[in-house]
Amino acid sequence: MNYLELVNAVLRRLRETTVSDVDQNTYSALIGEFVNDAKRYCEDAWDWSPLRTTLTATTSEGVFNYTLTGSGQRVKVFRVIDDTNNRFLNYQTADWMSNAFLNENAPSGEPAYYSFNGVDAAGDTQVDIYPIPGSAYIIRFEVVKRTERFTENSDELLIPDDPVIQWAYAYALRERGETGGQSGREQVLFAQQALSDAIALDAQKHPEETVWKTI
Repeated sequence: MNYLELVNAVLRRLRETTVSDVDQNTYSALIGEFVNDAKRYCEDAWDWSPLRTTLTATTSEGVFNYTLTGSGQRVKVFRVIDDTNNRFLNYQTADWMSNAFLNENAPSGEPAYYSFNGVDAAGDTQVDIYPIPGSAYIIRFEVVKRTERFTENSDELLIPDDPVIQWAYAYALRERGETGGQSGREQVLFAQQALSDAIALDAQKHPEETVWKTI
């Protein structure tokens, strides 16, 4: 569903007239804010399959800092792979990286470690690579990339729509104060169940991520 369809789904539940544009009136714009709030809440609740993607960076000789273009700040990295040499890069802490680059003579060679290092001017996540790449290597980042706020009617929701609608409806009922038979507290329970069910279904695609293992 797109942004406009989500807003209208909430408006119908509120017994309000649907709109042809999210910003058509002040109330539909308010519902749009609730939809965005609900979308963020639901996206953050689980590493959804539809949000999983691969970002790549191609290194240059002598350059150790790279931007994950389009990643934003809410990205989660699962694994980092040197696609050129077919091997995994290991995570290192910021302290370890600072010591390696500032207190030692950082070598040049094939990438072996990575660490996060802030964001760029566009708000995209940056990473440092160690050793300093000695040539061009293709580094693949397998990530969960959560979406930006919806602003256009046609912006598409990637995760299941029902939890987002139910949570946006709950927010709207809480704001309205009168519900025509449906209490805000009751709706929160519906929304929680909808989100739980959707996560359970998606989690079946990644069972290894929901099982605790002891070493």
